[in-house]
Amino acid sequence: MEEEQYYDLVFPPGTPRTIIREIINTFDVELVERAESLSFANMEGDVRNLIAARGKKEIMIEVEKFFKRKLNEFIDETPA
Repeated sequence: MEEEQYYDLVFPPGTPRTIIREIINTFDVELVERAESLSFANMEGDVRNLIAARGKKEIMIEVEKFFKRKLNEFIDETPA
């Protein structure tokens, strides 16, 4: 019997906590911490512990769509 595979959606630094909380409360996912190498600005090569949502593939596909929609809504609501 094969072990079930899980997938992560890493939240970029600065992701609003309200969006992360809504994902955790809406979907069957686990909040995890992952060490990720950063490769932008003055952080080239730095490794940071970032948080991620972890779940089964079909759920994570829905989580990704939800995350993108919520992030776009957040950006649209932010005053210029």
